[in-house]
Amino acid sequence: MHNSKFFCNFAAETMKIGVFDSGYGGLTILDKIYQRLPEYDYLYLGDNARTPYGTRSFEVIYEYTLQAVRFLQQQGCRLIVLACNTASAKALRTIQQHDIDPSQIRVLGVIRPTVEYVAQRADATATPHIGILATPGTVSSQSYVLELNKITDSPVHRFTGSPFIISQQSCPMWVPLIESGEYREDGANYFVDKYIRAILDKDPLIDTLVLGCTHYPLLADKIHAVLRNMGREDIHLVAQGAIVAQSLEDYLHRHSEIERQLSRGASVRYLTTESPDKFNQSASIFLSSPVAAEHIEL
Repeated sequence: MHNSKFFCNFAAETMKIGVFDSGYGGLTILDKIYQRLPEYDYLYLGDNARTPYGTRSFEVIYEYTLQAVRFLQQQGCRLIVLACNTASAKALRTIQQHDIDPSQIRVLGVIRPTVEYVAQRADATATPHIGILATPGTVSSQSYVLELNKITDSPVHRFTGSPFIISQQSCPMWVPLIESGEYREDGANYFVDKYIRAILDKDPLIDTLVLGCTHYPLLADKIHAVLRNMGREDIHLVAQGAIVAQSLEDYLHRHSEIERQLSRGASVRYLTTESPDKFNQSASIFLSSPVAAEHIEL
């Protein structure tokens, strides 16, 4: 049950941008969005009590994500970003097609903007050989493969008519290492090296690696170190934060009817289904400034 006093107070506020993640990784997306678009009001929701989503079934991920979307809508969010690759992969399309009224609310994900970046940017890839590093749930959904294949014949695709050659690698140890803070230690090097070598064994011609989980940018330095040791500094590493922020800005320019409804208080509020103290402590891994989260139940 929701705390009714808390619930009503939020519902009475003006329209905000909601940012949802199953845990903490979405903070890397929110950070880049706020840097680019600081004038708006944001409401971040982390379903930390039920994380990780990456190993759960489609049905469970869809149910949890829909609960979060409905909650954020009730709190006055006109636009919601699913800052979670697993939720974007396994729930976004169904929610967009069956569960929301687009005249009332819009829900966006992080996979499509990433795929468009890879396809469009001249510096994103020199060949069609793409590697996807992601959670087991995102990999099994095949969402990146499907979206990259869709865009093959699009005018925005730099290799129009030539399909991408896509390899995927699930990295089940990376999120636990990051959220525990152990990713900074030398012991994490083994698991970074393991997954990078595994995906390059699948296709040695890969020259673009997509970090298909919002946690993974925190491992960028270690990934670059592995690539240097392998003599593969030519590989382009794609992180999602700045890409999603740019995509959101473009979206608001194209949809002025939504942009006009958004409140401009330059504020960010943080909600979690876990202990606020635990959230505040863990959020420090992802953000440079302290946060004060509030507990909610979905």
